[in-house]
Amino acid sequence: MSIQKITPFLWYAKEAEEAAAFYCSIFPDSRITKVWTLASESPSGPPGSVKIVEFMLFGQAFTAMSAGPLDPFNHAISLVVSCDDQAELDRYWNGLLQGGGAPEQCGWLRDRFGLAWQIVPKALGELMGDPDRAKAKRAADAMLKMTKFDIAALKAAHSGKAG
Repeated sequence: MSIQKITPFLWYAKEAEEAAAFYCSIFPDSRITKVWTLASESPSGPPGSVKIVEFMLFGQAFTAMSAGPLDPFNHAISLVVSCDDQAELDRYWNGLLQGGGAPEQCGWLRDRFGLAWQIVPKALGELMGDPDRAKAKRAADAMLKMTKFDIAALKAAHSGKAG
């Protein structure tokens, strides 16, 4: 198995292991692979106060750390989940909102840990990138009015059949 060259690293105030377990419960081919504590004193606290959690989501490596509050998550970075169909989109959307997440416009949401996610249909890029700019605009206009994406409504808008 080759080592992934770039691994997302997520800093949590105290709930890295809980967040990793939550994400692993939602996505297939996901698991926590290692949990350990920093054996040295650090700016975050005494030995053992910093927890590192290595985990996989969809087979991709992530690392999370509980090391006290520093900077909250914001929209400058988000995790994008590309969905094949409405059922998959609904499953991830609903799963990530469990326990106190908040839906946001245009397919974005915040999970209960504050991490920003974009739950998007694979078709969205195709619809909005259509060389027929009138079709692309209709799809984009529909997208901008949505919170959770409705794939059928996006396709209907794109084709000019939206009601």
